[in-house]
Amino acid sequence: MKNILLIIPYGGVGGMERLAFSFYNFYKKEGHFIKAVKFIKLENDIINFDKEDELYFSDRDFSEMSKAERLKFYISVPYKLRKVIKKHKITHSIAFGAMPNVYSSLTYTKDYKIASIHALKSVELSNNSLLSKMTRFGYKYTYKNLDKVVCISNAIKEDLINKCDFKFINKLKVIYNPHDVNEIQKRSVEDITIPEEIELFDSKSILFIGRLSTQKSPWHLIKAFSLVLKNIPDAKLIFIGDGDAGVLNHLENLIDELNIKEQIHFLGRKKNPYKYLVKAKTLALASHYEGTPNVIVEAMCLATPIVSSCCTYGIVELMSLNEHTVKDEMIEVEAGIITPNLYKDKLGIPETNDFISEEHTLSEAIELMLQSSKYKENLEGNKNELLMKFDLEKVANEYLS
Repeated sequence: MKNILLIIPYGGVGGMERLAFSFYNFYKKEGHFIKAVKFIKLENDIINFDKEDELYFSDRDFSEMSKAERLKFYISVPYKLRKVIKKHKITHSIAFGAMPNVYSSLTYTKDYKIASIHALKSVELSNNSLLSKMTRFGYKYTYKNLDKVVCISNAIKEDLINKCDFKFINKLKVIYNPHDVNEIQKRSVEDITIPEEIELFDSKSILFIGRLSTQKSPWHLIKAFSLVLKNIPDAKLIFIGDGDAGVLNHLENLIDELNIKEQIHFLGRKKNPYKYLVKAKTLALASHYEGTPNVIVEAMCLATPIVSSCCTYGIVELMSLNEHTVKDEMIEVEAGIITPNLYKDKLGIPETNDFISEEHTLSEAIELMLQSSKYKENLEGNKNELLMKFDLEKVANEYLS
């Protein structure tokens, strides 16, 4: 048996956190000794490990810290991680995301260190944030201390090599994110008990699940939805997840400007998003960058077809059984519809609300999804084959080997 440590930044509803929780449940069931550490633990955390297994370094979010306090926290993390690893005689540690990866590489302990990269980093690194600087530093220097760097798609691995100046190519390994299909399906049958929410999920519901962040660029989805309403006025756009304050403020202003407030619904964090996902007509994503979004696989588990922009070829890897040439037009695949990339070489909240042609294509794809049952039928027919590469047991063991 192994002594395993899982390292995550937060306990939110994001894909990395849900992945860590799936690993936690699997490894514990297999009889391994396991601990999970959150850098930040908040009262409204969605992902909570068993009390005896969960550790954390702060119960205050970064936004509540002064610059001096944040700097002190950043400096202290490698030492705190090192202490945890030594105290619990950790043999294998798995870090989820850029910050945990870097800090894991700085503990200088003897555990088998696995890092994981979950998004297309060349886009993320185009800004000059502290996290981007830390990530670039790790790619050039400290990732040599890691034993394995998992890329969750071939597109991410190629991006690291060709566009991110990643120095330790021999450590890279492509492993798709696993999913406990049975657990997702089991949780999806739970009833929605709030009457107002029940009414939202009729035949014309469009659902987004995830953090409302600059990465997810939800303004594109809202603008595309405003075009959908011209032809399907009773459509509904529903958001599940929390968000960055600046992004939320921009979305509120955009919705007011487009005069579509009555058709858009923000439900906040949900401990069980699957009971909503299974009832949606379509899942919609409009990200500026991704790896292989967990929510796409979760939607496939529940036979909910997807509309997603092609921010990375990893989207195609997930949604199709075949290779496709990505062009400036929509592509119909086994799991739904893929539309052209919405990213225009600049991250962050846009300076204007001018429409772009890709938003029109996104709206056309959403309309097709709302008007036809063929996409759900196609996904139901191909679901088992699409899900084969995401087997939880296979992937969880592959991480440790």
